[in-house]
Amino acid sequence: MNVVVFGASGMIGGGVARECLEDPRVTSVLSVGRRPSGLTGAPLSDLVVPDLFSLGADHSSALEGIDACFYCLGVSSAGMAEDAYRRITLELTVAVLDALIEANPRIKVCFVSGQGSDGAGRSRMMWARVRGEAENGVLARPIEAYVFRPGFVQPLKGVRSSTASYRALYALVAPVSPLLVRLLPGSVTTTVRIGRAMLEVATSGHPRSILEPRDINAL
Repeated sequence: MNVVVFGASGMIGGGVARECLEDPRVTSVLSVGRRPSGLTGAPLSDLVVPDLFSLGADHSSALEGIDACFYCLGVSSAGMAEDAYRRITLELTVAVLDALIEANPRIKVCFVSGQGSDGAGRSRMMWARVRGEAENGVLARPIEAYVFRPGFVQPLKGVRSSTASYRALYALVAPVSPLLVRLLPGSVTTTVRIGRAMLEVATSGHPRSILEPRDINAL
C-alpha cells in the first residue's frame, strides 16, 4: 500500500507516519507539507510544497499511484478570524483532496478532525462549525472517506507537540496515559492508536464514516 501523509511534521501526523513506517503492509510513505517531516526511513520521501493550494498544478506527477491519504494537517483556531480558519481547515483540505482524487480516483482518505465538531452547523463555537464543514466536504468527495474525531491525544514513540504548553501537559499526563485510555476510551487516545486505526480503515474499511475516540481505540 502506497500512502501519503499530510501534516507529518505535526504531532498527530508524525505519529501516523511513524506507524506507517513500521507496518509491513505499507510499501511507501510520501510526506507532503510546507516543511520536511523530520522523519527518516527507507519507505519515506518528503515533498515540500510551500503553497499547498498549488499541489495539483505543480506536483501532479508526484501524486500518482497513491492508495491511501492520511490527512492530519490543521491549525488551532485560537486568535484566528473565521474566514482565515475556514480557508485552511476547509478550502485547503478540499483543494488538496481534489488534486489527489484526480490522480487517484480510487484513493481512500482518512481525515483528522476533532471531537465536538459539528457537521450540522448549529454549534456556537466557530471551530466546531468550520471543522464540521470540512468533514462534510471530505465526505462529499466521490471516494471512500472517513473522518477521525480524536479527543485528548497522548503522543507516544518520541512524538512531540510543537506547542510548549501542550508539551508540558503531555509530560504531566504521560505516566497515567495508559490508565486514562482504559478508563476513558470515549475521550482519550494516543498517536499510536490513531495511526494503527487509520491503517486498518485504509486496508479493510469501516461501517462508520465518522469515527470517535471509542471507535479509534477499538480498532
